[in-house]
Amino acid sequence: MLRWGIFILIFIVIDIYAFQAFKTLSKNLWLHIFYWILSVLVTGNFLFRFWGLDRANYGNAQAYAFGFLIAFLVPKMVVLIVMFGEDIFRWINYGYKNDIRVDYHGEASLESRRSFISKIALGLAAIPFASILYGIYKGKYNFKVLKYTLHYEDLPEAFDGYKLTQISDIHSGSFDNPEKVSYAVDLINEQESDVVLFTGDMVNNKAEEMKPYVDIFGKLKAKDGLYSVLGNHDYGDYVRWESEEAKHQNLEDLKSIQKEIGFNLLLNEHQFIEKEGERIALVGVENWGAGGFKKAGDLKKAASGVHKEDFKILLSHDPSHWEKQVIQDDYHYHLTLSGHTHGMQFGIEIPGWFKWSPVKWRYKYWAGIYQELGQYINVNRGFGYLAFPGRVGIWPEITVIELRKGTKAV
Repeated sequence: MLRWGIFILIFIVIDIYAFQAFKTLSKNLWLHIFYWILSVLVTGNFLFRFWGLDRANYGNAQAYAFGFLIAFLVPKMVVLIVMFGEDIFRWINYGYKNDIRVDYHGEASLESRRSFISKIALGLAAIPFASILYGIYKGKYNFKVLKYTLHYEDLPEAFDGYKLTQISDIHSGSFDNPEKVSYAVDLINEQESDVVLFTGDMVNNKAEEMKPYVDIFGKLKAKDGLYSVLGNHDYGDYVRWESEEAKHQNLEDLKSIQKEIGFNLLLNEHQFIEKEGERIALVGVENWGAGGFKKAGDLKKAASGVHKEDFKILLSHDPSHWEKQVIQDDYHYHLTLSGHTHGMQFGIEIPGWFKWSPVKWRYKYWAGIYQELGQYINVNRGFGYLAFPGRVGIWPEITVIELRKGTKAV
């Protein structure tokens, strides 16, 4: 109750400040009434959907309630920052002049300045408002194919030009448009990669979320097969179960679904892909994440039977595993594939030049290709979405990586 009370109080303060800017530009009483009705409806719907909600019951209704709250809250916060900054400037300026006299011209000047600042604030607020609505309506299915070429001097000759496709974080429980999902699966197949690798979080919480999409993902194909690992959401740790047996059965059901789709699930184990008498190792660990995330991954067990000199591709859901354990491992994992961060589903990217998201304050490696100590990691931005029903600036990703022998040409 206390948390909800604080939330409502903060929201009211933000709303009042935003309304002052709105009121400066429009004196129409009916528009004022519409503003408050819309605000109450959006906030009320959010409170109704989330009051006492068990995480297991989080569905599309809750997701959209949260999404529309964000769509209206963020622009209002922009207005608050601009208007509050203007108030501070005015107070400082007033104190500096030490003049309490206000004549007609002073009032007119103040009103004109207030109107001008309000227009700027509302203009700036329109940018995140439109972006978030676009992210909800279109962005979550705005699939991008990102292609990379990585060079290795010790890549086996037979695998020069070998191509792999990585997807991650399907989160099937969030989907609301099977046709868009089917389009993305076709897009994966169009890459004609040698192997398809999935790096965890097939569902939000329960195996049953994936059942409507088994036939769609069952169309995935690759010459050397499909391989996968588990992510933190796949274990069912974030919902209450009637018993430990039910939770265990959920995980077993998910494993069966992965097998039905055609994935070879690697549970702290490895497989070799052989070609013309040479081989590369696919090593897959269960989820290992820094902080409070599950640490079921066992790198040593997964690589048992892999030679130190083998070329190794590691599938590990959480990139913090690469940072904390993999980079320093004496086995030298040539390429690690991760996901988990989703790029926070929000950020700014100018391909090849600039990328930013608030998630960078939590994860050092959060999106794209990184290199440390002669080893690479690709952090996939995710195929699906979670909680917020959209993506703004950080689009759903299908990664295609081509392996080449030798050093990169200058």
